[in-house]
Amino acid sequence: MGRTFDTWVFDLDNTLYPASVDLFTQIDTRMKAYISRTLDLGPDEAFRLQKQYYHQYGTSLRGLMLEHGVDPQAFLADVHAIDHSVLAPDPVLRRALERLPGRKVVFTNGSVFHADRVLCALGLRDLFEAIFDIVASDYIPKPHPETYARLIDQLGIDPARAIMVEDLEKNLAPAHALGMTTVLVRNTVHWSSWEGQSTTPETLPHCHHVTDDLAAWLTAWAD
Repeated sequence: MGRTFDTWVFDLDNTLYPASVDLFTQIDTRMKAYISRTLDLGPDEAFRLQKQYYHQYGTSLRGLMLEHGVDPQAFLADVHAIDHSVLAPDPVLRRALERLPGRKVVFTNGSVFHADRVLCALGLRDLFEAIFDIVASDYIPKPHPETYARLIDQLGIDPARAIMVEDLEKNLAPAHALGMTTVLVRNTVHWSSWEGQSTTPETLPHCHHVTDDLAAWLTAWAD
């Protein structure tokens, strides 16, 4: 690749495990129920507001905080109280991660609690030095550039020696602008912003590499 990397930054959901697991549907369902209870809305209106705030603010939580003063800690504890047993250890991905030089960190719009449980279920927790979550970002989600600046500052990352892996191409744009090498993990879930579009480094210049299989891509890179 022509670079030496000392930091690997990974998104969590639908990146370190396949989107086909559909873990996010559980979170999505709990979000709708939480909004319905908290704002005294019917399920349909709660779901509409949930998606409106996601698109307007980057996360539904951000919109709920700004528009309704919702307690973020209570929200995160509730919506991440899901069944993580649908995940299983991924020995192929583990071997690939073990072979990577440098440290590995998770950068997520979710919580440390959720990330810990996901990584433990995948058998990967001990391979990651740090988890930079939505709390560490002061609840300002990806892809806001200030959150990437905060990540770099708090973890002492040199962008020129870092590589970021994500399933949402819009979240790679700020990383690319900072000088990171970027990898897009493609999937076909409905919340992917590039669904139905061509997804190659030529059509998405802020995505240096595109893969359908993270473990295979990392294995090939290490070889």
